Amino acid sequence: MQVFWRFNSFTLIMIVADGPLYDSTAYTKCRENPEEALYNGGILKGQSAELVPIAGFNGSTTYSPAFILQNLSSNANFYSFSIWIKIKGSDSALVTARLVTGNTTTRTCIGTVIAKPSCWSFLKGGFVFSSSSETNLSIIYFQSSDKRVSAIEMASSSLQPFTKQEWTINQNYKINTVRKRAVTIHVSDQMGQGIQGAEITVRQVAKDFPFGSAISKTILGNSYYQKWFVDRFNAAVFENELKWYATEPKRGQLNYTIADQMLEFVRSNQIIVRGHNIFWEDPKYTPDWVRNLTGQELQAAVDSRIKSLMSKYKDQFIHWDVSNEMLHFRFYEERLGPNATLHFFDVAHRSDPLATLFMNEFNVVETCADEDSNVDAYVESFRELEQGGVFMDGIGLEGHFTVPNPPLIRAIIDKLATLGLPIWLTEVDISSTLDQTTQALYLKEVLMEGFSHPAVDGIMLWTAMNGQGRCYQMCLTDSKFNNLATGDAVDELLKEWETASLHGQYSDEHGSYSFFGFLGEYQVEVKYKNKTRLSTFSLDRGDETRHFTIQL
Repeated sequence: MQVFWRFNSFTLIMIVADGPLYDSTAYTKCRENPEEALYNGGILKGQSAELVPIAGFNGSTTYSPAFILQNLSSNANFYSFSIWIKIKGSDSALVTARLVTGNTTTRTCIGTVIAKPSCWSFLKGGFVFSSSSETNLSIIYFQSSDKRVSAIEMASSSLQPFTKQEWTINQNYKINTVRKRAVTIHVSDQMGQGIQGAEITVRQVAKDFPFGSAISKTILGNSYYQKWFVDRFNAAVFENELKWYATEPKRGQLNYTIADQMLEFVRSNQIIVRGHNIFWEDPKYTPDWVRNLTGQELQAAVDSRIKSLMSKYKDQFIHWDVSNEMLHFRFYEERLGPNATLHFFDVAHRSDPLATLFMNEFNVVETCADEDSNVDAYVESFRELEQGGVFMDGIGLEGHFTVPNPPLIRAIIDKLATLGLPIWLTEVDISSTLDQTTQALYLKEVLMEGFSHPAVDGIMLWTAMNGQGRCYQMCLTDSKFNNLATGDAVDELLKEWETASLHGQYSDEHGSYSFFGFLGEYQVEVKYKNKTRLSTFSLDRGDETRHFTIQL
């Protein structure tokens, strides 16, 4: 049995749940010996893997180590999975854990790890079980795409079920302990004596957590788009207008006019903005004239790109996505050598030392089925940069989802959090292959996972309106800026994630009034007899109660 403290704006409520507290423990470094199993093994306690025949897509059959799971119940919707892996036969190989349930042929990836023969590596993942009835048999099995792997050794396996209610309680527990803080307002006279019965009004005027969306040039001159955006968001990113093909479509012909106008709009509305992006490794989105360059000409062009962009906008953007999607594409490395990315980060850092430099990538958090883009590959890229003497300051996870897997999302962020870097969900949307109601449902799931994870420092939606009601995959409004179901979902969460205005509250016999509030900026008004005092205070992250004194 676990005890949770849930805070709202007025009271402290104790919630008791017959369920486990989620264990965010994770490891990204190979270890000589495996650690103990999380949750004492959960429902896998005492169970050993066995070799089972697995039919391949080409009709062949191989034997893989697997756990046989009897009677998984739909009452437990969420399953957190972890295990330590070691291999034989290869210096390094990606090992994938997959789930097969009942008589289906669907093989769901539930976690991956890059394993080695000399030490143990930690795989952490999970899955959502949505069967409408009990299924007699499910299998978690392990395979490597490297044919040289002759054996997969496993230790400290764990599978912990959570009901939907337990999962939500864990999310709220994190939100209430990380995104909120206790405040005590002290009202006193000029002699420092507490005043009882002073009327107190508190209003949150700004949020600490950056939550925003991509915007496009269509926002310029569109007062309806601008008002809708400013009313909701405190962060922005330009969808395409800073990309190389937009600012220098022909060599030497730089044009930052549109980007300048968009920057003026966000700055005039006190909105922070990310820089996206300096380079995009996908040759399809590299300017035509750049694709034809080689050697010193290409090197000169990329140096000019960094210096031009970074010098013009020095101190204007909080982040820069330096190398976009480098796990999937290697355009510059193939032409300039393996140290090309090191050079990009080094020059960018020297050009704008105060900007946080990100590597931005898709399919790291959305799925574990993409062999090019897994959590361990991301970690290895970070360590390669570190060993090369330059530093990636931030982790950018795009977040283009079809069907989200919340336990996998949480597990991947757990592993990335071990690096101690800011983590942002940078391009969140839900596939247009789904209807709007389903998009809204899945969007809330993703946003709740991001906001409730202590390591996530910001969330950006990828919902720029490009005219005629069109967006990349998912819009929040129609062309007249009336909310769609997805927009309503965002508004509901925004309301949940702010402190409701507190009216008609009075100081107690000690001259004090206490509440729990979301982090951010506050305005407080105190009235007593014929005196009124207005003031402001900031509520930042901390474990201790924030004390604020106001004198009349």
